Amino acid sequence: MNQLQQPVPQLTVRAVVLAVVLAAILAAANSYLGLFAGMTIASAIPSAVVSMAVLKALGGGGILENNIVQTGGSAGTSLASGVIFTIPALVILGFWKDFDFWWVLAISGLGGVLGVLFSVPLRRSLIVDQQLAFPEGKAAAEVLRAGENPSQGIKILGGAALGGGLMKVAAASGLRLIPDTASLAAYAGKTILYVGTNLSPALLGVGYIVGLNIGIVVVAGSVISWNIVIPIYGAFYLEHNAPLAQAAAGLSAADIAGFLWSKHIRYLGVGAMLVGGIWTLIKLRSSLLSGIRSGLAVRRAVAGEIVPPTEQDLPMKWILVGVVLFTIPLWLLYQNIVGSVLVSLPMTVIMVVAGFLFCSVSAYMAGLVGSSNNPVSGITIATILFAAVVLLLLMGRGAPLGPVAAIMIGAVVCCAACIAGDNLQDLKAGYIVGATPWKQQVMLAIGASVCALVMAPVLNLLAKAYGIGVPTPLHPNPLLAPQATLMASVAKGLFGGALPWSMVQIGALIGIGIIILDEILRVRGATFRVPVLAAAVGIYLPLDVTMPIFLGGLLTWFAERVLRARAARSGIQLNADEVERLNRKGTLFSAGLITGEALMGIMIAIPIVSAGRADVLALPAAWQFGQWLGLLALAVLALLLYRTATAAEVGSPETSPIG
Repeated sequence: MNQLQQPVPQLTVRAVVLAVVLAAILAAANSYLGLFAGMTIASAIPSAVVSMAVLKALGGGGILENNIVQTGGSAGTSLASGVIFTIPALVILGFWKDFDFWWVLAISGLGGVLGVLFSVPLRRSLIVDQQLAFPEGKAAAEVLRAGENPSQGIKILGGAALGGGLMKVAAASGLRLIPDTASLAAYAGKTILYVGTNLSPALLGVGYIVGLNIGIVVVAGSVISWNIVIPIYGAFYLEHNAPLAQAAAGLSAADIAGFLWSKHIRYLGVGAMLVGGIWTLIKLRSSLLSGIRSGLAVRRAVAGEIVPPTEQDLPMKWILVGVVLFTIPLWLLYQNIVGSVLVSLPMTVIMVVAGFLFCSVSAYMAGLVGSSNNPVSGITIATILFAAVVLLLLMGRGAPLGPVAAIMIGAVVCCAACIAGDNLQDLKAGYIVGATPWKQQVMLAIGASVCALVMAPVLNLLAKAYGIGVPTPLHPNPLLAPQATLMASVAKGLFGGALPWSMVQIGALIGIGIIILDEILRVRGATFRVPVLAAAVGIYLPLDVTMPIFLGGLLTWFAERVLRARAARSGIQLNADEVERLNRKGTLFSAGLITGEALMGIMIAIPIVSAGRADVLALPAAWQFGQWLGLLALAVLALLLYRTATAAEVGSPETSPIG
């Protein structure tokens, strides 16, 4: 770690302004991506690249000032994850007709700031003492240290964003030059055969970032639903389900496959995700205890001791005061919902205790496997289950507000846990480059608060333009919001709501089978693994959504093979970290595809909502081309991604996209 000899600008006005703008943009983009695909990505590296380019244009910025910008900017990703995993469940349950600004602001803002406060005591234990990896934090620090000339990174990011945005505006929600998906479906007797892929550059980019292992697992989950269960159900069971059979009569093969998935089969994923969330917490029990011990083992500086700037956290007394101050309005919020102190007070206690415990777990897991692989959805499921059991005792099984109260608790805890994991990644980057922790913690709180301001408008815009969670006549193909749908299903089911329990139970059995398979692979020391939550999300999602994720992962595999082969020809043996550094151009291009499509999706939503018509931007039918043009356009972007990823020269000083 660098020890600063003289004060260096960090928390400057321009850094805060730039961080706030980036945080809001990335929060909006990740909201679209998470509701669409059930996945979000870390944004520290794109934030760092943009910061270095902008501050250089403004006269130059030091590494610590750029670190502050990426710290605040990445808050947009983490808070958006916490919001979209939970808060849409309140609309899916029918408690809200739309996303009320003040309610969303209160839940997400208070949860996000509490996440910052809860994570402050963990910094020294996890980063300084235990020296956990925090991979995204290390990667961001490398980018910051190598970033004397960020122009190349900006060109990659901007060019990819332009490509992703143009594809989105050309698709079915925009000009309708190309469809959203390319698919083939047919009947084989009573059996329905279906194959398809979404023409989304963002999903291709997600697949490139998560890699081939996760890509295979996710698409395999969809294959279970679409190529195994739907054909079997259509052939042998549909005619025995009179309401479904009547509603499906006369539909095409593709439409009936989508209808069966929407009304029945997707609940397999709910059962698998539920089992996966519980298993994840069981498996992480030692990490849970380690995280809790780290949270409780708060070191205090000896009175009079001179603490260097690189070790200065926010004072613990103010952390405790802040927790109390932010907990009181949460209690008032809960009281406003349930109207009973005997219920709202236990809700608040559960939220505080679960919030601290799971922030510790989230931070610990982010240190081990990174924020992108952090099982926050499993943490949230556990919170909602525990809260629901307590609320069942307090409110009774048939209480109409029971599911809502459980979701409210889970939403705050989820926002806090997401922010905590992200906070520690940023603090790791700061630790490496010699930043002052308390300044980063202040920036995280500012970034989280600003993101909370934009969440409700963005969610309302997306809901009115595309629909969220539940297919309706107005929005037959909504943004799926798989995690929020899961949370709503779990909470509703525990309070006596009607669910296709047979599908949930079969999905749970499938989840158990996946867990057993993964454990067998672990014992045998296999490099390929089958994480149950990734498979469960795949089971829930349509095949056309997971297919481009798999294709993106395949591109990663090919690109890494090329880099390793090129190194081998030069007599160089690359380890995993070196391959990742050389491949960072591909990662940045992928982030550009995601950001460009997501932001264009939000921009397109504005005229759709204003006009009240989904086809307001559509060109005449004569200008609308078929799926082959869309496949060609996606193939061109995939080729550009591959060529960008393999452009680094092995053995040269070019170890990052901005060096």
